[in-house]
Amino acid sequence: MKTLGVKENTTLRFYPKGNPNLRLFALWYFALLITVWWVGGILYLGFEQSWLQFMVAIGAAMGMQWLLMRVHCTTHDFRPPWQGGFMKLAIFLIPAYIPGVAVAMLIYPNERLTPVIFAAVLAIASKAIFRAPVGEGQTQHIFNPSNLAITVTLFLFPAAVGFAPPYHFTENISGIWDWVVPGVVLLSGILVHAVSTGRLPLILAWLIGFIAQGLLRSFIFGTPMLAPLAPMTSVGFVLFTLYMLPDPGTTPIKWRTQVLFGLTVAIVYGFLQVFHVLFGLVVSLTLVCAMRGIWLHLVDLKGGAPSRSVPDPAQA
Repeated sequence: MKTLGVKENTTLRFYPKGNPNLRLFALWYFALLITVWWVGGILYLGFEQSWLQFMVAIGAAMGMQWLLMRVHCTTHDFRPPWQGGFMKLAIFLIPAYIPGVAVAMLIYPNERLTPVIFAAVLAIASKAIFRAPVGEGQTQHIFNPSNLAITVTLFLFPAAVGFAPPYHFTENISGIWDWVVPGVVLLSGILVHAVSTGRLPLILAWLIGFIAQGLLRSFIFGTPMLAPLAPMTSVGFVLFTLYMLPDPGTTPIKWRTQVLFGLTVAIVYGFLQVFHVLFGLVVSLTLVCAMRGIWLHLVDLKGGAPSRSVPDPAQA
């Protein structure tokens, strides 16, 4: 029976120097931050979702991750990566834990559990379904799992699900904490991207593009200049900018293409706002990820080299 190794994880191609330690650092870092945010959000900040919705989402995501890998290992005669102790199991499940918490945090289905389960399962399944060639005969998932799942769920369940209300990130705090909480989110996000993922060019390009499209829309349509820039003042925007948009596994690694990616998301967002499309942030990222996936397929067809599925479809 073969053992899945580092070389089978295509996601490492999208971390600086393909360093597996940087990937592990980023995963543990994101897992810790999102756990603190989730628990603190319910206890202190004013999150509207229940404990049960978070637990169900995490369980559904982890269950789907385990099922995909079990089928894959059985089919291809690989040893399951969770064998060998608790730490290996934890490392295997972290890529499912993070989107599980994310979808529960960012959608609001009232007391319903079905949309949360659907979103969590889709987030993990999308990594095996929507893939594109990335060179050397390997493929990689093209959509940010959490973002795609949230986008699809919002449009499939319009009467039952809404986006998490922006106020719930800071609803129960005031005074100095109105600065401390966003500041911690901002600095912790910048730190992980500076140290581990190398996605600061993408983030900067997105911010510049967002400001530019807002000012351009204000000039063209004669609206107040600050109105299209107001979303930048919310904690939700900071979360999207630092924790959703620059997903290492589904964004380019080279700084030039990062800049192009970030600017394109901003441009698409601007067009969505002009045509009054709801949920512009997540929809714009989903559309640009789809464009990138199509482009990767076209480049692969032009090169003529056949691509194969990477032997680890459930990894992030």
